[in-house]
Amino acid sequence: MIQKPAFEAIAPSFGHSFTYQKFNENNENKNNGWHYHPELELVYINGGSGKRQIGSHVSYFRNGDLILIGSNLPHCGFTDKLTGNKSETLVQMKADFLGSDFFNIPEMKNIQKLFEVAKGGIAFSGKTKRKVGEKMEILEYQTDFQRLLSILNILNLLATSDEIKVLNGEGFSMETEVKDNDRINIVFNHVKTNFKEDISLDQIADMVSMTVPSFCRYFKKITNKTFTQFVNEYRLVHASKLLAEQPISITQVCYDSGFNNFSHFNKSFKAFTGQNPSEYRNQLKTVLK
Repeated sequence: MIQKPAFEAIAPSFGHSFTYQKFNENNENKNNGWHYHPELELVYINGGSGKRQIGSHVSYFRNGDLILIGSNLPHCGFTDKLTGNKSETLVQMKADFLGSDFFNIPEMKNIQKLFEVAKGGIAFSGKTKRKVGEKMEILEYQTDFQRLLSILNILNLLATSDEIKVLNGEGFSMETEVKDNDRINIVFNHVKTNFKEDISLDQIADMVSMTVPSFCRYFKKITNKTFTQFVNEYRLVHASKLLAEQPISITQVCYDSGFNNFSHFNKSFKAFTGQNPSEYRNQLKTVLK
């Protein structure tokens, strides 16, 4: 059964130009499937570790995260019961949420550039993550007007930060946004659900009503990766998560991540992370002491 992609319709409550939400252990964010929306999304995860899945980029974050996701960029939820985070704060806004011309004024030039870069998804680190994270958590106690000023302040801090990593740095392009998002989300959702199994190109191309050569060209054009590369990266990030969180053998990690050849897994993991699985796990133990 094909899991259909979700287009998330985000409607700010009456009298608001943006959406603000806060999640914690008593109020979990259950929107974990691949989805997309025209609004930009700023997410702060206070502590914990988990998968970061944005566009064709998949990676493992530790000690929380601060991410800015551009308009119509497909992504997954970042937290679940195993993430171990204290809270998740989320702000969603359209690029013109303050009017069509507001961000064209000279003082907003940096923020306008930030919105452009965010089309590939941006992760922030260091002091930026800590400082902006604190400002986002304070939004809970502010009036609507104070929140608006705080969001502008936050966007300016992000726009002038050099502690950034563009997640889809080599590009992630949607030719005709809605049609391509629907198609790519079918592919991403299938990989998310079935990455531990063999996924043939025939099977995945058939799901999106394309021939195998057409699908391969299409996927490479949109994601700048081959489909096989994307699936392998997904498996390797899952392996990173298991190595960090589960006290199971490396052999078990290999098979639980969808690999059926241990030497191929070792070689792929080292090429992806720069360390073999045992070095990666040992380094984590040192960091977490």
